[in-house]
Amino acid sequence: MSVQSLAFLAFLTVTVCVCRLLPKERTWVLLAASLVFYLWGGAPSALWGCGLLAVSSFVSYLAANTLRKHRRKSVLLAVVCYHIAVLGVFKYTGFFTGGAVRMPFVPLGISFFTFQQIWYLREVYAGTFSQVPTPAEYLTYSFFFPTVSSGPILKPGNFFPQLRETSPLPQDTAAGLYAIGLGLAKKVLLADNLGVLVNNGWSSLSELTALTAWCVILGYTLQLYFDFSGYCDLAAGCARLLGLRLPINFDSPYRSLSVTEFWKRWHMTLTAFLRENVYFPLGGSRKGRGRTYLNILVVYLVSGIWHGAGWTFILWGLLHGLAQVLERLWGKRRDALPRWVRWAMTFLFINLAWVFFRAPDVSSALLLLKTAVTGGMGGIRLWLVNGLFRREISALELLLPVIGPYTAYLRVALILGIGLLAALWPRNVIRQMDTFRPNWRSGLYVLAWTVWAILSFTGVVTFIYSNF
Repeated sequence: MSVQSLAFLAFLTVTVCVCRLLPKERTWVLLAASLVFYLWGGAPSALWGCGLLAVSSFVSYLAANTLRKHRRKSVLLAVVCYHIAVLGVFKYTGFFTGGAVRMPFVPLGISFFTFQQIWYLREVYAGTFSQVPTPAEYLTYSFFFPTVSSGPILKPGNFFPQLRETSPLPQDTAAGLYAIGLGLAKKVLLADNLGVLVNNGWSSLSELTALTAWCVILGYTLQLYFDFSGYCDLAAGCARLLGLRLPINFDSPYRSLSVTEFWKRWHMTLTAFLRENVYFPLGGSRKGRGRTYLNILVVYLVSGIWHGAGWTFILWGLLHGLAQVLERLWGKRRDALPRWVRWAMTFLFINLAWVFFRAPDVSSALLLLKTAVTGGMGGIRLWLVNGLFRREISALELLLPVIGPYTAYLRVALILGIGLLAALWPRNVIRQMDTFRPNWRSGLYVLAWTVWAILSFTGVVTFIYSNF
């Protein structure tokens, strides 16, 4: 089920109402709702994917019960290898066989699901999570509909106690609606419109100039942020309506002064998972400088591979690992630079690295980067913004016909300017939920954003991270 649809809003409303009418049966209601969400539409791939993830959940549940009685590393390693093997077969078979063999489907959210299962097993093995969930509770953890497709990755100690002990508070309704409204606005009004600019640019690389290449690069940097951050806001708002609080996954990452800081602010649950389940087991920073640098490279190689089956994702991950190693080597001399210089260096690197994340292949990424340097300073043509703010600009042209020749520049300036301002805004939506107090002004703002987003539903596309 697409979360940016009227059907989902109706589904969410029914789920929230039933949960509040039957608070003692909340786990069963959430499990049923999560399965409906996953299987919506009845596609055979959804049915097979649901079955596969259900079997994998059953394997994890049995293994966890065994680990509580007998803390054997061999059991942990066997089940972790099983989950990685399942992920590898369904997501990476095409990549490793050069396209000769492809699986008929990839289960929705399998990358997030796999890391969440591994995190649960390791917490049980380490003894840091002792609560024993019921089978229904564990399946709810695995299929929880606000997070199953695009995260955030849920740590068991943050989820299961809430499932049993908390219930929605009166202020949760207002805070949840606030986050849902902002999440929809980020996705539909910003990410999808930025996607129009980005897709137009990538489909005509040979026609780009240096100016338009930089517009496409910056556009994707902002598109990806609002797409994923918008989903996390939406998921957090849905969970809050159901009485659950999700972890913060974004904390103004584009304000970072280093790549290391960026990863403490971007996709924070993934960073925490990799730190606790890859970096620390490898030895972290306890085995000397050289080993520390190697461990960092391995962590970000894993991050790249997890994000996608392709050389571009691997290269993107390695670039981020190398950047953090170089920052450590630079050390205090880098810290002595002015804050604005450190921010500019970091933001420039992030923009350039995202090119590989978006590119269909390495050669296309290199072509865009080359154009950004040597492509000349030609103007912005209408084909680049075709479809961007189409209805809004048409209405504006009726009121002010004089702007007709400048609409291409106006569209680009509006979308990139508003995007930069919103991305660099220091206040985190999920943090604001904890102190949110509704008033007439905030209510009107949220209502306006939500209505505008809903009216734009016909043009939305799927969330980027749901592809991973």
